[in-house]
Amino acid sequence: EKAVNLKKDLAEMQEWMTQAEEEYLEKDFEYKSPEELENAVEEMKRAKEDVLQKEVRVKILKDNIKMLATKVPSGGQDLMTELNVVLENYQLLCNRIRGKCHTLEEVWSCWIELLQYLDLETSWLNTLEERVQMTENLSDKLDAVNDALESLESVLRHPADNRTQIRELGQTLIDGGILDDIISEKLEAFNARYEELSHLAVSRQISLEQQLQTMRETDHMLQVLQENLAELDRQLTSYLTDRVDAFQMPQEAQ
Repeated sequence: EKAVNLKKDLAEMQEWMTQAEEEYLEKDFEYKSPEELENAVEEMKRAKEDVLQKEVRVKILKDNIKMLATKVPSGGQDLMTELNVVLENYQLLCNRIRGKCHTLEEVWSCWIELLQYLDLETSWLNTLEERVQMTENLSDKLDAVNDALESLESVLRHPADNRTQIRELGQTLIDGGILDDIISEKLEAFNARYEELSHLAVSRQISLEQQLQTMRETDHMLQVLQENLAELDRQLTSYLTDRVDAFQMPQEAQ
C-alpha cells in the first residue's frame, strides 16, 4: 500500500511539473508595454518561489522511496527508477525557471537603465536649449558675447557616453522584440531633438565666435586709432606751445 501511495505521489509530482512547464516556460510572451513586462517579471519570481518550495516535498518523497527500497528491494526498485526521472525533471525545471527569471529581471533592469539615461540626456538637452536661447538678443558688449559663448561651449562639451548607452540599450531591447514600439518612438523623438538642438547650438557657437572675432578686431582698430589720435594731439599741443607757424608744420599736422 505504501508503494502504491508513493507511486501516486511521483505521478502527481510529474503532472505538476508538466503543468508548471506549460504555464511558465512554453507560453509565448509579448512585452509591448512596461506593465506587461513588469507583470511577467513578477510572475516569474512567483514561479521560481513556487518551484523551489516543492524542494521539501521532493526530498521527503526521495527519502521515503529510498527507505522503502531498503526494506523491500523488489518493490522499491521500480520506484527508484521513476524517482530518478522525477528528480532529473525537477532539477531541469528549477534551472530553466531560474534562468528565465534571471533573464526577465535583466531585461527589466535594462529598460529602467534606458529610462534613466534618457532622463539624464533630456535634462542636458533642456540646458542646451536654454543656453542657446540666452545667446539671442545679446548686448553689443564684448564681455556679454564672450560670456555667452563660453557658457554655450561648456554645455557642448557634454560627453557622448550616455547617448552611446541609450543607443546600445535600446537596440538590445528592440532586437529582442521587447517594448520595441515604445522604445523606437522614444529614441526617434530623442534623436530628432538632439540633432536639431545640437546643430542649432553649433551654428550659434560659430556665429558667436565670428561676432567675437569681429568685435575684437574692431576694438583693436579703435585702440590703435585712439593711440594715433593721442599722439597727434600731443604733437599739435607741442606745436601750439612752441608757437610754430602752421606752414612750418609737416603736411599731416597742417
